[in-house]
Amino acid sequence: MVDLVTKTAVKARNAVDQRLEAMRSRQGDAGQTAVEYLGIVVIIAAIILALSGTDIGQAIKDGIMSMIDKVLGAS
Repeated sequence: MVDLVTKTAVKARNAVDQRLEAMRSRQGDAGQTAVEYLGIVVIIAAIILALSGTDIGQAIKDGIMSMIDKVLGAS
């Protein structure tokens, strides 16, 4: 019985130590900055602009609109 209690206590302590170590290692990462989000928006806008003037862009648009109509039940 003592062995079971000791093993359980050691496992619990190890789990707590692992969780604390994971939390400590993430402290330096504060997440995305506004500049990173702006960069993503600029890239997406550039892709949309590039596709909007081509035949493939029209085909993609038609496919998306077709799927939206299908989901919404329009014919």
